[in-house]
Amino acid sequence: MGAAVTPDLVDAHHHVWDLSVRDQEWITGEALAPIRRNFSLDDLLPEARAAGVGATVLVQTVTVAEETPEFLALAAESDLVAGVVGWTDLTHPDVSDALAGMRQLPGGQRLVGIRHQVQAEPDPQWLLRPDVRRGLAAVGTAGLPYDLVVLPHQLPACVKAAQEHPELTFVLDHLGKPPIASGALEPWAAAVRSLAALPNTFCKLSGLVTEADPKTWTVDDLRPYADTVLEAFGPDRLMFGSDWPVCTLAATYAQVIEAAQELTESLSATERAALFAGTATRVYRLRPPRLSVVG
Repeated sequence: MGAAVTPDLVDAHHHVWDLSVRDQEWITGEALAPIRRNFSLDDLLPEARAAGVGATVLVQTVTVAEETPEFLALAAESDLVAGVVGWTDLTHPDVSDALAGMRQLPGGQRLVGIRHQVQAEPDPQWLLRPDVRRGLAAVGTAGLPYDLVVLPHQLPACVKAAQEHPELTFVLDHLGKPPIASGALEPWAAAVRSLAALPNTFCKLSGLVTEADPKTWTVDDLRPYADTVLEAFGPDRLMFGSDWPVCTLAATYAQVIEAAQELTESLSATERAALFAGTATRVYRLRPPRLSVVG
């Protein structure tokens, strides 16, 4: 592991995309229209620096093999991106070879995790399929965490998968997308507590504002859900993520960070340091981004 990046905030979850390179087929409908445009690291950098963010984790957006090498190359030249959570086909028999190949690419040392859009899979037991189990085992053998982007009804399968793969670190994205807009806590909260009871699971404090009412949300709307994961996982197993630029549907980058800080104001300085930097640095084994050359 490289030197820690804890002196600054770590944004453990954001995206970029260029629609001239590849369509983002999930960006459809009127509600998502504001983000159906290009978003680059150059767009994010000034906002991140203004907010005190010193390092980020760039996360995959589509299930296309070409995207991860592109993201690794971006990270290799970036003063901001310390790690990439990429994608590979877990159902393919050569997952181990695919992961090893990624690590040989430019920026390959920045590969820090793997993710698949499980939320889009119609089978709620997708994570428990034999071919997926084999792929998850390969990710664990490679020493990489696995990000879970799921809907609440898929959380029971996440619990079983984490039980079956104690050697694999699972990171729950966006709290498992609780129904914040409706105000309902159950059965989401019970499922999250079951997942948190397993020592190989972590959670991102991310994606809250877009699960709430995007126009009228308040920090108080988010608090019951943040409090649930704070109690279940604890700060040492939670990490902050902005989910930029998706978050811009409901809030600015600065507002997302401010909301997270308000939601965690009761924590000690040590606990806040873990949630806003230390946990992500440890779980993803982050190294400082490329140093700028000052001429």
